[in-house]
Amino acid sequence: MTEETPGFEEKPDVPSGATPDDAEPKAAPQEGAAPAGDGTAEVALVAQLDQARTALNERTTDLQRLQAEFQNYRRRVERDRIAVKEIAIANLLTELLPVLDDIGRAREHGELVGGFKSVAESLETVAAKMGLQQFGKEGEPFDPTIHEALMHSYAPDVSETTCVAILQPGYRIGERTIRPARVAVAEPQPGAQTVKTDETESADDKESGGPDEG
Repeated sequence: MTEETPGFEEKPDVPSGATPDDAEPKAAPQEGAAPAGDGTAEVALVAQLDQARTALNERTTDLQRLQAEFQNYRRRVERDRIAVKEIAIANLLTELLPVLDDIGRAREHGELVGGFKSVAESLETVAAKMGLQQFGKEGEPFDPTIHEALMHSYAPDVSETTCVAILQPGYRIGERTIRPARVAVAEPQPGAQTVKTDETESADDKESGGPDEG
């Protein structure tokens, strides 16, 4: 008769080469089951990505605005620099106009000779390089925007107000007039236009066979 050892239970036989864990059945994993918390993490990642995109768009907009402001600032500074330069040149050349007038009068009277002629021509060349242009010619129509009439008369051989003498030439820098040309002007004689109109009407009547009889 075999005695049972108290405190020990019989265990099923384990095949050789197998571990004890193999003897216990394992629960099969359930298909389609997702780890807990994966859905929440994905939503959080999407929210963070949206925030990053929004922040990037805001920073990009700020950068574009700053670039546009900087370009406008550069253009404004360049425009102001050019304007200041033009004003300085105009002020300098305006102070030289009386000297140029003296040179012109000396040339008209045949006094521009010798070393004085060389200096005068050099001064005129420098002024021209700085953009100074002289204007005003006899026979051109009077324009109050660039001419200043100092003398007035009537003439039968003009059909409009005309500059008949240039008392002082005008000067400009580019499109900016720094001194108008001072001129003597002549207008058509008051009766000349009326006589011309009457002659024109008479010629028209002759061509049409005379005035209509009532």
